Amino acid sequence: MSRTKPVHTGSVPIDDYLAALSKQLRGPRRRKADLLAEARDHLTDATEAFEADGFDRYDAEKHAVADFGAIEDVAPGYRSELAISQSRRTAMMLLLALMIQPIVWQGGAWVWTQDENDSTALNDLLQIVVRDVGGVVIAGAVLAVLATGIGQRFPRVREHVSRVTALFTLAGSALIVGIGVTMTATSAHAPGLPAYGVVGTFVVLPLALVSVQAARGLRLARA
Repeated sequence: MSRTKPVHTGSVPIDDYLAALSKQLRGPRRRKADLLAEARDHLTDATEAFEADGFDRYDAEKHAVADFGAIEDVAPGYRSELAISQSRRTAMMLLLALMIQPIVWQGGAWVWTQDENDSTALNDLLQIVVRDVGGVVIAGAVLAVLATGIGQRFPRVREHVSRVTALFTLAGSALIVGIGVTMTATSAHAPGLPAYGVVGTFVVLPLALVSVQAARGLRLARA
């Protein structure tokens, strides 16, 4: 008398596992999708290996999932990958936002960047400070891009890059925005709506968007 293999209906172990894993992950959607696709490929290969050993599809998937690891053990590694991906996005956005700053701070081009003969001592000081701060933040953004790329080869960098990038971005963005608004408000000429519009468009808005990304990266790093 031949034995019939049990028929399983309803849930699919791999699908259920990946759905549960997905719920535990937050971060850039594309990178998350890539990670889940890689996990599915690994589970599929393992399932086929178990099927070759004589297991039916359902049991083969169950064994593949068990070998892959419990979600509470696997999720932290994926969260780390997503945090690093978020940090790289943040660093790239910060660098892009800072590339337009020389236009904003060009001497004599705007009401808050007067020529030397028509400026206040405070405004002169702020122009020096913003250029120095901007230079430091640009250098930091370049380092962050490198650290979230080739720097991942070094465990020490990989361990701290997400948190450091997020905190550096938040601090640098706040400083530049604060100085920009102060320069506009303390210019020798009474600043009008166009002056605040330029600062808002080219300084406040881009760096606010970057700060949102940095805040998300910090939450991921803490998770």
